[in-house]
Amino acid sequence: MRSVLALLQFCTSLPLGRPVGFEHFARRSYLYPLAGYVIGGIAAGITCWIASPVVGAAVAVAVVLLLSGCNHFDGLLDFGDGLMAHGSREKRVTAMTDRTTGAGAVAAGIIVTLLLFAGLQTAANLPAAILIAEVCAKIGMSWLTTLGTPFREGIHSYLHGFVKPWFVVPAILLALPLFLLPVPRASVALALVATGVITALMLALARRLFGGVNGDVVGAANEIVRAGIILLLVLP
Repeated sequence: MRSVLALLQFCTSLPLGRPVGFEHFARRSYLYPLAGYVIGGIAAGITCWIASPVVGAAVAVAVVLLLSGCNHFDGLLDFGDGLMAHGSREKRVTAMTDRTTGAGAVAAGIIVTLLLFAGLQTAANLPAAILIAEVCAKIGMSWLTTLGTPFREGIHSYLHGFVKPWFVVPAILLALPLFLLPVPRASVALALVATGVITALMLALARRLFGGVNGDVVGAANEIVRAGIILLLVLP
């Protein structure tokens, strides 16, 4: 339970009492999807009571961002700056890791949020969609934490120092309850496959542009996977 509590204190802004040692989660980062169930479950529960698809989509976006403390969204903004920077790998890393917010950050934030919002308002089952997408987003984070070689010291390098290659297995097993949702099982399976594809692309891109992975890349993956899965679920 300490590992789960440490995970939720790291991934959410929920008031969960006295901080637990972060190492409890670091040794079990495959538990990331549990945070997806909590964040996505709360968002799903709230949107169940909203009749308007547009308002429900807006509320769902707001809830997942606020419950996560916008920490992963901040990673997306930093990733956007690094992605749009010109020049050498060192310049891209500098653009991603400095404290300024550039045009790349603004563009990344707007694009991903717009796609997420547009997809949610057309979802046949909005509560189920946001829950599936949030769990998949956390699976992506877990896999990047396990597979992404760090290029600098930081929170990602700390977590990566505890991982074992087999962490990818329990992370995906924690997604099995999603098949109990009132959506086609093929859609859930496709969402999990897409999570692997997006995560692999993020990993390859990070290695090419930055020489490895850091916390910003992992946070960006959370936002990008969530939006990508929502779009996949609403495709005809």
